[in-house]
Amino acid sequence: MRIQAIDVLMCSPGRTFCTVKITTDDGLVGYGDGTLNGRELAVASYVTDHLAPALIGSDASRINDIWQFCYKGAYWRRGPVTMSAISAIDQALWDLNAKALGVPVHRLLGGRARDYITAYPHCSGHTVEAALEEAGARLAEGYKAIRIQAQVPGLATAYGVAKGDEEYEPASSTLPDVEEWDTGAYLDFLPRLIKATRDELGYGFELLHDGHHRLTPSQAGWMGRRLEPYRMFWLEDPTPEEDQQAFATVRSLTSCPIAVGEVWNSVYDCQQAISGRLIDYIRIPVTHGGGLTHLRQILALADVYGVRSGMQGASDISPIGQAANFALDWTIPNFGMQEYMGYPEETWAVFTPHYRVEDGVITLDDTPGLGVEVDEEAAARYPYTPKSLPVNRLRDGGMYDW
Repeated sequence: MRIQAIDVLMCSPGRTFCTVKITTDDGLVGYGDGTLNGRELAVASYVTDHLAPALIGSDASRINDIWQFCYKGAYWRRGPVTMSAISAIDQALWDLNAKALGVPVHRLLGGRARDYITAYPHCSGHTVEAALEEAGARLAEGYKAIRIQAQVPGLATAYGVAKGDEEYEPASSTLPDVEEWDTGAYLDFLPRLIKATRDELGYGFELLHDGHHRLTPSQAGWMGRRLEPYRMFWLEDPTPEEDQQAFATVRSLTSCPIAVGEVWNSVYDCQQAISGRLIDYIRIPVTHGGGLTHLRQILALADVYGVRSGMQGASDISPIGQAANFALDWTIPNFGMQEYMGYPEETWAVFTPHYRVEDGVITLDDTPGLGVEVDEEAAARYPYTPKSLPVNRLRDGGMYDW
């Protein structure tokens, strides 16, 4: 079972995706997701120009050896582009190896550790009332957890809230849109939003919110203390993640659970935060974390220190990447929560998943491999369209974290 070809499929069926296809000399095909929102072409180039030529002819059954070759064999390591490219190769190898054995990937990972995967959707609105209406609707659908975001009064834009009546999509133009931010207004507003959510909808569900790296560590601690009475499941990304020790300050100031990691890409990015018990949930997804092979290592380390999973599942990760997330969710002992944002209708013309999302939970079947079929002819009808994530400026014009 030798690697005969490695191809990159770029398409934009509602969202932009970077899919890697590995074909073996005996006709097996495996697919992996290398989507990196706004930087997909960099990942495609890394795969096409650097990994693929070196891997042709390799034994596709040697997943661990190929992972080490891609990682340790490169002097320039880590980072989101490198790890997303390696992840796409790794996912495709797991997919085709499981197909060769006629079993789903989760069987190769040790089998189910639970009966279903608890998921949370995004609930948002331009007003508190609109956000609560959407949250109530999602709870009525059977979801047991929700993430709530609302537009901060006085700001023209808000993270997690659509610009108009369409579905939320942050990557919306060829060049970055400029958004406006005021930290003080957000600090004043968020406790009111969370209190209103609990007052209106009660406590019979898990409640999450994403700070999206907008606060200093001391501000994050201040915010966490004010959210403690409302039994948050987590406060996500309250402060920028480059400095792992910053979360020691947050931890010292609040008992509010903290979820971090969607912009981390390797075990070294999160080693201190996990081993120091500075966070409660690790959010690295398979697609950006070096694949199933590497994320298993990260989650095993997390389990030792009582940190649970909370893998990113926004719709800028393709259904293939989601299926890889779900395979780990079903099999690890320290599962916490799974984000599931959903997809535009056009996405399903290209990707046919065999996982099910129903009544707020996700289940898998025994389809061999990752369980996602790819219609390459349909993908060709949705040519790649470049999109960029926004940038953030303060009211005085200074750059700020988006």
